[in-house]
Amino acid sequence: MTTGLDVALLLGSAVLLVAVGAVRLSTRLGLPSLLVYLALGVAIGESGLGIRFDDAELTRTLGFCALIVIIAEGGLTARWSTLRPILGLAAVLSTIGVAVSIAVVGVAVHFLLGLDWRLALLYGAVLSSTDAAAVFATLRRLRLPPRLVAVLEAESGMNDAPVVLLVVLLATAEFGAHAWWHEALLLGYELAAGAAVGFAVGMAGRWLLPRAALPSAGLYPIAAVGFTVLAYAAGAVLHASGFLAVYVAGVVLGNARLPHRQAILGFADGLAWLAQIGLFVLLGLLVSPGRLDDALLPAIVAGLALVFLARPLSVVVAALPFRVSPREQLFLSWAGLRGAVPIVLATIPLSARLPGAVRLFDAVFVLVVIFTLVQTGTLGPVARRLRVTAPAEPTEIRVETAPLERMQADLLQLEVPAGSRLAGVHLDELRLPVGASVTLVLRDGAGFVPAPDTRLKVGDSLLIVATANVRDAAERRLRAVSRRGRLARWFDEYGNERDE
Repeated sequence: MTTGLDVALLLGSAVLLVAVGAVRLSTRLGLPSLLVYLALGVAIGESGLGIRFDDAELTRTLGFCALIVIIAEGGLTARWSTLRPILGLAAVLSTIGVAVSIAVVGVAVHFLLGLDWRLALLYGAVLSSTDAAAVFATLRRLRLPPRLVAVLEAESGMNDAPVVLLVVLLATAEFGAHAWWHEALLLGYELAAGAAVGFAVGMAGRWLLPRAALPSAGLYPIAAVGFTVLAYAAGAVLHASGFLAVYVAGVVLGNARLPHRQAILGFADGLAWLAQIGLFVLLGLLVSPGRLDDALLPAIVAGLALVFLARPLSVVVAALPFRVSPREQLFLSWAGLRGAVPIVLATIPLSARLPGAVRLFDAVFVLVVIFTLVQTGTLGPVARRLRVTAPAEPTEIRVETAPLERMQADLLQLEVPAGSRLAGVHLDELRLPVGASVTLVLRDGAGFVPAPDTRLKVGDSLLIVATANVRDAAERRLRAVSRRGRLARWFDEYGNERDE
């Protein structure tokens, strides 16, 4: 048993490290990283290293867990100031747009492939959800107007909820047992209740985290992500949409003034990458390459119907009540990226052993690979051709440890405690070495950029940037001033008189 665990850890860590390194390679080559991860899964599967894996139910469960993390990260990083103006459009795209897409794809594959209506609608439902991971990873590398990016990211975070409900409904034995209006009311309840649960949990976290006084800064990111998972679980228990609850809770928390906010976002980003890697590799492991030849025709037929009929029509219908230019509508139509989500959704009928589910899963896998490769590779040129790029638009900057490391600098924080002789000292009297500077002072809950004549007070919190080669000297100088005040030039850091 120990040997098996050791081998599993060896293989898992190797795959993880290769996947992390593949991100850089895929970025250089302009390939979507999800295709690299899928290829890794196929490579270690039955046609590669020979690992046989066919547990569709386990894949569905783990896939849902991964989607919770990915959607939570999308919500945490969404800025409300950008999201608010486009919320209506994103909501319509995620509901009415989804219904239009399901209907168009369903009709197309029913008549062109001769599928029964239930299976045809399943094709439409599985393919109607844009993928949050694919959208977030691709669009953030392009210079696009924040409004367009916000629409696509919000849509991908919100449309999983209704689509999951519809796929589960179509895949269960109870399909057709109730009137259509009953199912529509149930769907409406689950979405509304999911949004309410997510908002309530997010507000609870927004109130509790700043007041928690946790003993370690590393606990805040765990708690923040824990609240988003709690939102999903609470929604599921109340028979509401857990995925919508996750996204709403993430948005509420991400736009709050939380302690260690950047650490929270960095932690969520790392978890989302880990979830993507694990999810894509697992999906690649589940597929059987020997069956994919037979899935090529249905994949191309469904993909063409989706990209050139269903998606444009859903965008046009959703955009009717809003001011969206024809060029923006065309770009929104082309940028509806599919990724792991449709493949995960295809495991629902597969685990239910629905007739035709195996072919559906294979067709969705082939479709995602082909159309993701084509669409992500052409998004930049299409955006330039449609003139929806924003060359002068500044990209969002995240302050974290990595940029400081690249600049060979450190960020220091200093409190002025009671009894410290730093109190009463003017900033220019600190005489910090060249390469170190006090950039911010927090006093009585308000931060300000200090002037040379700013006088320090007890309770002040100082933020100091120092290059790596003067950090030690800056710390010694601050300790000396803390002990001897303005006379520190004649004393060392311990308060002892210097030997001249």
